[in-house]
Amino acid sequence: MDSSTLPAPGSLLRSNLGEWRIALVAWRLLVLQTAHPVVAAGTARYSTYRAHPWRRLEHTMGSGRRLIFADREALRREVARLNRSHQRINGTDEEGRAYTAHDPAVRAWVLVTLYESVVAMRELSGDPFSAEEKSLLYAEFREVCAEFELPEDVLPPTAEDVPAYVEAMIRERLEFGAEARYLLFDMLREAPRPRRLRFVGPAWPLLRALIARTVSSLTLADLPPAFRARFGLARTRRAALLSWALHHGLRHLMVRLPDRWRYRYPSDGSGSAPAAPAVDASAPAPDPSSRKRRRDARRPRLDAFFHQVLDQTGDGHVDAQDLRAMAHNVCWQLELTEKQEAEVYAAFDTWWDQIRATMDADGDGRVNKAEFVAATLAGCDRDPSYLERGLHVAVRAVFRAADTDGNGYLDADEYRAVFGGSRVHPAELSHGFRQLDRDGDGRLTESEFVRGFTEFFTARSNSVAGSQLLGRP
Repeated sequence: MDSSTLPAPGSLLRSNLGEWRIALVAWRLLVLQTAHPVVAAGTARYSTYRAHPWRRLEHTMGSGRRLIFADREALRREVARLNRSHQRINGTDEEGRAYTAHDPAVRAWVLVTLYESVVAMRELSGDPFSAEEKSLLYAEFREVCAEFELPEDVLPPTAEDVPAYVEAMIRERLEFGAEARYLLFDMLREAPRPRRLRFVGPAWPLLRALIARTVSSLTLADLPPAFRARFGLARTRRAALLSWALHHGLRHLMVRLPDRWRYRYPSDGSGSAPAAPAVDASAPAPDPSSRKRRRDARRPRLDAFFHQVLDQTGDGHVDAQDLRAMAHNVCWQLELTEKQEAEVYAAFDTWWDQIRATMDADGDGRVNKAEFVAATLAGCDRDPSYLERGLHVAVRAVFRAADTDGNGYLDADEYRAVFGGSRVHPAELSHGFRQLDRDGDGRLTESEFVRGFTEFFTARSNSVAGSQLLGRP
């Protein structure tokens, strides 16, 4: 497939997926995808969406952008990234059924729901595609799908075949299990405050409840009738009115807005996200002596590290899958080869082996916060080389993966690639880089990088640079 066959700027696929109002059917899309038992099993076992929903959404949106709005090479890199990520998602679900994320039929369902959601958005807004437009849209969609090299028989051959395919999947394959129910009814009710809404402060719980109720009602109203009928989901009159008002209202509003407000991505077809603000490595670091010293600040730092970093699934415990999720999030940010990704995963497996051997006091194969904090404090106090056998192995692997040009240093861009993104405030990112850059030369050595993590775990005061890895105390 050459670049001339990809959907062009201004194509039906790009223009409709690029509109902000596609967000109205985003939760509907996630529920339909997660209702597939293989997706549900993989989500339950491997996904971090419960503890880090906004990061997971950011990853999903970024992947979609690279699949639909980028050029051929970026598309191929994204497909390769997804293939590497999905090859590790396999196992046996709670019903004893084997599953793998590489199942072509499952991948086809996930892809087709994207096309189906665009069609649904237009129908719900009172501006449905014509039969000719659907055929063109589906042809553009199939051009992107071709890069996945799926067997021809797993995708509906034409746009006219998609509705029957969706109804058959709902009738014969989908299940409204715990993961789909959680997405529909509970996830947004428990979600932490996004960084972009930090200004709402203590009002977030009230705002969150309103958002959750609105999204649940809208999604229930918008799900395919066959889905609601099979799983006994009621479409109330109030929900139907909400759906009509939002979809019709936003359609009429969007057509009156300039393109820069109407579309999420540039109309020229660029797949690049807006660049994050540069890290100013030359700015003076704050005087550590100006911060209040504490008698021993390690315990609250370790508490924060457990909740914000280690417990990727948000279940209050850490196990092997949490560490592998951390490895996944490192690899997701970078363009790594299969060998490089394997090295990162192996390093985090080594860290988990140490955690399990030294912290799993009751032998249940997982570690809670109390076990982690107590064992880490005791290990660091007792053995100067304690961190070298676990944490340092993982940290060094992260450094080498992020050092994309192989010069032995992390510059500001390489540092930002791993630790940046919309979930980290640029000021905190800049501050963290400056703190770790001991000699102020605008780049980090592996020694500086490892030393920062060592200080985070061992320094009894918050005055040292490494203590601020998760932000200013």
